Amino acid sequence: MAIDVIEWTDATGDEIVHRWPQYGQADISLGAQLTVRESQAAVFFRDGKALDVFGPGRHTLTTNNLPLLERIINIPFGGRTPFQAEVYFVNMRTFTNLKWGTASPVIYRDSELGAVRLRAYGMFTMRVDDPQLFVNKVVGTEHRCDTESVAAWLRDFIVARFTDLMGTTLDSIFDLASSYDELGAAAKARLTDDFRNYGMQLEDFLIDAVTPPDEVNEMIDERSRMAAVGDMDKFTRYRTAQAIGDLAKGGGDGGGAAATGAGLGLGVTMAQLFSQALNPNQAAQPGVATPVQGATTCPNGHVVARGAKFCPECGARMPEEPGTCPNGHPVPPGAKFCPECGARTA
Repeated sequence: MAIDVIEWTDATGDEIVHRWPQYGQADISLGAQLTVRESQAAVFFRDGKALDVFGPGRHTLTTNNLPLLERIINIPFGGRTPFQAEVYFVNMRTFTNLKWGTASPVIYRDSELGAVRLRAYGMFTMRVDDPQLFVNKVVGTEHRCDTESVAAWLRDFIVARFTDLMGTTLDSIFDLASSYDELGAAAKARLTDDFRNYGMQLEDFLIDAVTPPDEVNEMIDERSRMAAVGDMDKFTRYRTAQAIGDLAKGGGDGGGAAATGAGLGLGVTMAQLFSQALNPNQAAQPGVATPVQGATTCPNGHVVARGAKFCPECGARMPEEPGTCPNGHPVPPGAKFCPECGARTA
């Protein structure tokens, strides 16, 4: 029985081309109604040959709008003779959020990092511009009808053109963030002819990111941290003094006089290193002990905290330091009375 009504409604929104009927050819009567909705085009085919393209609207199929039919069918029954054909409905709307990206890293020569592997990805927007050409070259040759299969096929063109573009324009990946718009415009210009050759129009091309591998990102982060430190020599001395200070706090918790003396000596050494870290121009000369406030030296020249009876470094007995009487006069070590005022010292 001949078909009198031909139409298609896109239920998924992902079909670019819908073949009617799905397989083979259908018997269509002259005078049948063809309904083409907005953002659609209908391409008639018979025996692999395109007969005509219909835009939006309701069309009555006659030899007036399908003049080629007069050559392939006879009309002995008042113009109602059925003929076999198929119809390809083409979705002409703009398809957005189509993804592209490199399947594997591409090696580039970077002016600062040398050879570096990069991945790139983004989005593009396209629509069918020439439905008959699209059906012939993409659907008929590649057998691709939905957005997923067409986008996957187009990625090969996109990645090839983008890789070539990056190889000729990339100087350093550190300049990429400010060049995405320019790179996107240049890539779109190169891809326009490729899309047009298959009956499509590339409307937008966006680059989301161009990224190196994780290990390169870690090196870039380390380089940024080093730059933030500034004077590495001063920073190293400061961190060393900080670490010794932490060690001194732990060393002072031991039991007995020896542990206490070692903790005091380490604390004095830490204070000295900390002072040198903050004042490198006042650092002591090698081999010469430089006492800091609240410290003295033993007979062998080691730095010892004031009040210690033995040197924590060599064990030497520390000489007694002069005292004072109740009235504040200096008193020699061991004196029981002040030679100045006669006051008893002990």
